[in-house]
Amino acid sequence: MSVAMEQNGGGAFDPALAGLLESLVGSRDAISASKEELDFLSNLLQSKELHALFKVYNTIVDRVRDDRRCSPVLSSSMQTTLDVMEVILPRIALSDTSRQLFQLLQNPHIQGLLCAHDAVAQKDYLPRLPDIPQEMDEDEETIKIVQLVKSTEPLDGEPDSAEPIVGATIKTDEENGKIIIARVMHGGAADRSGLINVGDEVCEVNGINVEGKSPADVLQILQHSEGTITFKLIPADPKGGARESKMKVRAYFDFNTDVDPYIPCKEAGLSFTKGEILHIVSQDDPYWWQARKEGDRNMRAGLIPSKALQERKIIHERLSMADQKKKWVLDTINGGCIGGGGMTCLPDRSLAKDPLCGSLAALNDLGEDMASECSVRTRVKKVIYDAAESDDYDREDIATYEEVVKLYPRPELPRPIVLVGPPGVGRNELKRRIMELNPDKYHTPVPHTSRSPRPGEVNGKEYNFVPRELMEEQIARGEFLEFGEYKGNLYGTSLESVKSIIRSGLTCIINPHYQALKMLRNPDIKPYIVYIKPPVFDILKSTRNAAFAMSTFDETNSRGFTDDEFNEILRSSKRIEFLYDHWFDEIIVNDDFKSALEQLLEADHKLKTEPLWAPAAWLQ
Repeated sequence: MSVAMEQNGGGAFDPALAGLLESLVGSRDAISASKEELDFLSNLLQSKELHALFKVYNTIVDRVRDDRRCSPVLSSSMQTTLDVMEVILPRIALSDTSRQLFQLLQNPHIQGLLCAHDAVAQKDYLPRLPDIPQEMDEDEETIKIVQLVKSTEPLDGEPDSAEPIVGATIKTDEENGKIIIARVMHGGAADRSGLINVGDEVCEVNGINVEGKSPADVLQILQHSEGTITFKLIPADPKGGARESKMKVRAYFDFNTDVDPYIPCKEAGLSFTKGEILHIVSQDDPYWWQARKEGDRNMRAGLIPSKALQERKIIHERLSMADQKKKWVLDTINGGCIGGGGMTCLPDRSLAKDPLCGSLAALNDLGEDMASECSVRTRVKKVIYDAAESDDYDREDIATYEEVVKLYPRPELPRPIVLVGPPGVGRNELKRRIMELNPDKYHTPVPHTSRSPRPGEVNGKEYNFVPRELMEEQIARGEFLEFGEYKGNLYGTSLESVKSIIRSGLTCIINPHYQALKMLRNPDIKPYIVYIKPPVFDILKSTRNAAFAMSTFDETNSRGFTDDEFNEILRSSKRIEFLYDHWFDEIIVNDDFKSALEQLLEADHKLKTEPLWAPAAWLQ
């Protein structure tokens, strides 16, 4: 037989198939099959096509066995690339090779190729097939028995009862009164088992039937359980398992599970502070997301309020505060006192200090005399915007979360530094000093004006002199970052002048009015916003007086600050913080000028050497 096969295939037949064919021929009489079936099998084993396929298979197996290059060395090449970029980032200014490598690794085509490699190496391309349905009677229910080891992870019921057990939550089904799994915490014991799913009906816990019991009763059973806990569950209708989200957000509020009155289970919650980066792993629940802190080694997720829920909470709090403020105003007008009990009425300046209060114009309802006591001399240059400052709070977007990604420095397109803060806090002096330290590195835009040049002024140096009609047209087209009118002439800073400095490879440093942040914070400019914060009143006054600082509220800058002007600086700072503190990348308290300047230089160094979190929309 082997000779016949060798003649038919020219020595190309697979030995294993040849041996199988010889066994088939030798035991032909002992096989209970028809002659037609045996002939078919014999012809199949002798076919050139089958032997060719075996030859290809054996060749691939041999190559993989002998040459490991056919197998991926690692499945996280993209992460390795990011690590390499962080290592060479500080060296790009010193080595041209490092700079070229950094730019190459930033190339979206290279990164796309690496992501595709990782997907193949991790076999992430495999399709998700539906479960094979089991044949059963229509009236028969599938039961699954799951055993978990009791741990320090929460299992909670409604509304606030909780017991550290398995990392899942339960509730009563409103339709049938059954106990069901309400939520599975990502990374917890229930999630890691892969056997407990949302919607599963709980029939028994450790052999105890839970029919007719409340979630609190079930928690009592679990509380007295030790070691292994056995659940008897009726599976929910199968649904496609959702992959873990990769979205990361920056939180713009503090959240403390111990004091939040709405969270369904305090033990399952995740507390965080404003500015922390959170990895959102599930948004299945419209009110409570699941998240982990970025860089936290604890892989179990915790509950945090969803964006929609937090917005509703903030609106409720602001409406409550507005009602309290309205009551205070009415009490003040009527001569009443807040708190009663012989307390004296608060001075009207307290309203101006309220961070929820509008501008001084909002005090008009209390009478012009009261407003005049709080007013101070305004700046000479007034920035003009589409709406009055008193409308800022009505237009304010409610800041909860913002999706972020790591933004790597690009030496050829440095991000501009934007200094914001109240008038008189020292932004102009910080900008002047940092530009004096390195005039070849830091530049500021040349402002535009409609006035005529004065003797000795050069167009493009002190100002860009343009006709008033042209400047008005550019303002109408939204081409100016900020603009204003002084003594009949227009002044302003154009967006194009900022972009021109960025394209030249220089660091643009500007100190616009805080309302200009709405135009600056966009993907074309990618600003790094530094908030210059005033210290408390006593330190603000003592440091400015010791430095003989001239008042920026005085047209001639010929005198020092008054106490009312110091209070105005602090009031303005509260307003800016309330409106825009979620946009601040850095906060510098200007209680010592030398220290503030050093912090600003450190921030610029970090900006140029480290990957920093930035809005995800900037990279889309």
